[in-house]
Amino acid sequence: MRKSPRSQPNAARVVEVLVYPAVQLLDVTGPVQVFASANDIVADAGGTPPYLLRVVAKGGASVIASAGVELASSPLPRIGAALDTLMIAGGPGIETASADLALVRWVRARANTARRVASVCTGAFMLAASGVLDGRRAATHWSCCAELARRFPAVHVESDPIFVRDGPIWTSAGVTAGIDLALALVEEDLGRDVALAVARYLVVFLKRPGGQAQFSTMLSLQSAENKFGALHAWIARHLADEISLPVLARQVGMSERSFSRRYAEATGLTPVHAVERLRVEEARRLLSESRLPVKRISQRCGFGSEETMRRSFLRLLATTPQDYRARFST
Repeated sequence: MRKSPRSQPNAARVVEVLVYPAVQLLDVTGPVQVFASANDIVADAGGTPPYLLRVVAKGGASVIASAGVELASSPLPRIGAALDTLMIAGGPGIETASADLALVRWVRARANTARRVASVCTGAFMLAASGVLDGRRAATHWSCCAELARRFPAVHVESDPIFVRDGPIWTSAGVTAGIDLALALVEEDLGRDVALAVARYLVVFLKRPGGQAQFSTMLSLQSAENKFGALHAWIARHLADEISLPVLARQVGMSERSFSRRYAEATGLTPVHAVERLRVEEARRLLSESRLPVKRISQRCGFGSEETMRRSFLRLLATTPQDYRARFST
């Protein structure tokens, strides 16, 4: 991508969202609504709406989203037309769209015109097909990460974050993560206050940082909620305490052997590994949302020492707590 000058504060930033047949509806409407709400908030404060929004498609005809809803669209703009942000939506139709060589060439050329480029969910496959992601870090829906990495080995796929920024290229995880990405783009353009105002207006209670996991350990353990839900709630309240296998077995009134077997059957994890993952998850939250020293976080999350927490981060996330905070701290 060539470096385009940043748009002037009083000039509308053109945002193009590329759609195609069988696009994921929320991949389009979620980010578009974030930008539209930012326009409303700025206008209500007496300013000029900062974004000019366009939903575009090859041929300019309306497209039918995967949910069966018809989306009106404009024709693909000419390559050199003014553009701030190019966004590629995801959806089941991305396979057909990214096999359209003419459309891929348009995306590649249009990306060179844009100040920044973004994809939502499986929209990353279109950016990868166009070469925009070569040599860059990228995210996509968790279920498609392995396929993206297999088909495009020049792309450094990160399976955990809800969105990734690599220079002027932003990619997000699945569906609702596109809203988080759009809020981050608004924050970059207009500041944190406007982004938070948009989040409040849309009743998005928590503006998640990019480093938050696509799905949490606690969520993945909900498959065992009927059997061990009370135990998981207890663990979350006692992360700073010693949580050994005997302690957990006593908490549920089972023998250690019986508890280990039944827990693994219900969750796919050993009790020790589940506790470690929950501790890492809480440490990630504190690293990204607080300024607590790493040593204090390691103690609060029950690791006992910075080195123990560091080893867990390397094993589960392939990064250190310090590097995680540097990348994702808000």
